[in-house]
Amino acid sequence: MPAPDQTQFVIYTDGACRGNPGIGGWGAVVQQRHNEKELSGSEENTTNNRMELTAAVRALQSLDRNSRVRLYTDSEYLRSGITTWINNWKKNGWRTSRGRPVKNKDLWQGLDEASQGHRIDWRWVKGHAGNSGNERADTLANQAIDRSIQRQSI
Repeated sequence: MPAPDQTQFVIYTDGACRGNPGIGGWGAVVQQRHNEKELSGSEENTTNNRMELTAAVRALQSLDRNSRVRLYTDSEYLRSGITTWINNWKKNGWRTSRGRPVKNKDLWQGLDEASQGHRIDWRWVKGHAGNSGNERADTLANQAIDRSIQRQSI
């Protein structure tokens, strides 16, 4: 694991959903030294878990390969999936230990691909607990939902 001063990127990701399934949004804050970019988007008829995964995929896709990354998420599903479960899913043909198809397989595969070539330290942070990066990612996700709803009402 890289030392804190060697980390090239710090990323905060979050997903949100109004209804589950419902209108969803995702947000990411990508920081490199004194530079910061914000990413966000929305989808119809989705789930919170899909939005959590999408935020991480899109954030990692925005980076050059061979980056060192510290990625913060408030989703245990995301962190556990990418650090613990994914290797067995791949060995089992994208099936769970109970033999069922992995939910959100398309996004897990996308996250696996987006992770390649990066050195990532996956960190969990408690959501809605005052962490400024997490709060900003949450705001971006909810703003994306708001924009989607606004477009629908026009």
